[in-house]
Amino acid sequence: MKKILFFIFDGLGDLPVPELGNKTPLEVAYTQNLDYLVEKGVCGLITPFLFPKEKTPTSEGAHIALFGYKDCFLGRGPYEAAGVGIKMKSGDIAMRVNFATIDSNSKIIDRRANRIEKTQLLVKALSGTTIDGVQFFLKKSFGHRAVLILRGENLSSKISGNDPHKVGGKTEKVAVLDKSKQSRFTAGVLNKFLIKAHQVLEYHPLNKKRQKQGLLVANSILVRGAGKFKEPQSFKQRYNLNAVCVAGGGLYKGVAKIIGMDLIKVKGATGMVNTNLKAKILTAKNALKKYDFVFCHIKATDTLGHDGNFIGKRDFIEKIDKNIKFILNLKNTLVVITADHCTPCVLKDHSNDLIPILVYGNAKNHISKFSEKQCKKGKLGKIKQENLMSQILKMRTK
Repeated sequence: MKKILFFIFDGLGDLPVPELGNKTPLEVAYTQNLDYLVEKGVCGLITPFLFPKEKTPTSEGAHIALFGYKDCFLGRGPYEAAGVGIKMKSGDIAMRVNFATIDSNSKIIDRRANRIEKTQLLVKALSGTTIDGVQFFLKKSFGHRAVLILRGENLSSKISGNDPHKVGGKTEKVAVLDKSKQSRFTAGVLNKFLIKAHQVLEYHPLNKKRQKQGLLVANSILVRGAGKFKEPQSFKQRYNLNAVCVAGGGLYKGVAKIIGMDLIKVKGATGMVNTNLKAKILTAKNALKKYDFVFCHIKATDTLGHDGNFIGKRDFIEKIDKNIKFILNLKNTLVVITADHCTPCVLKDHSNDLIPILVYGNAKNHISKFSEKQCKKGKLGKIKQENLMSQILKMRTK
């Protein structure tokens, strides 16, 4: 049976951009290698997975669905924690963190503090705080991101975050999502911590220095995605495949780690535009010698979509394409290339649009261009995201 090389180009799908002649970044990008794979393979579209009450797909929910684990979702926090190497204890609550910029009225100026990267001193200043018997630990992820752990008795993950998810909105109070005493206690103590965190960050020497340099200060943290750890059935147990992950972003490494994939650390794999694409793709290719299933995640297509940078997204897609040439000569391997969701530049956010997918190494549909529009004509048709793994496994045996 064939081995599987599974690429996720995060947020790849897009909508027509007026400045690009009403075409998408993927449509206008010069992608001779991706076009070769789609011409010699098959393509189609994926319907994004949504949890109840979700309006648009999340990265965490989409990845859980892609791997067939939608019934084992833990909340984003534990995946982020696992991705940055935190070993959670029973009862711990994990949350995703953004360092952000707010004004004196708690109104958000920038949800990412101008994508601040050097946050180690800020993380250190906040970590180790204890309030009402609850310990708060922070660990840096990549860029402006970090992970927050709450450790103590009678904690609940049934709480909201404080992030309004929009510039100009005010930071919110953490609220309860059920009526339990544990939720009320957790929301209350976390709100106390967030007030203290703002006070510490507002007067931190690093932010004073940034202010003098004319840079946005990282004077607040936005938290969301609370969850408790629970060990699910492993990827090996579920699919009888030895699996490994090659990624730069903490979330994606965390998802892979929690479902039992090994991790390969790649020098220069940052999860950002400057990531070492050549090293990641070559590492993924070489991993096929040892593993049956190799998951390679590439993040920056999503980041550029969130920034509305359609030229940057086009250019980064072309950069991916140049490095995809290293896997063109693979034999006895099913190459799957898709995304977790669409991140249209015109929206600067995730959308419910159908996601392009190509599969090389099984059959041909003679489509000449890998794009959202051309994938509508592909033999794969429409696949529900949560059913993709079962489809891939069937194709693997043919």
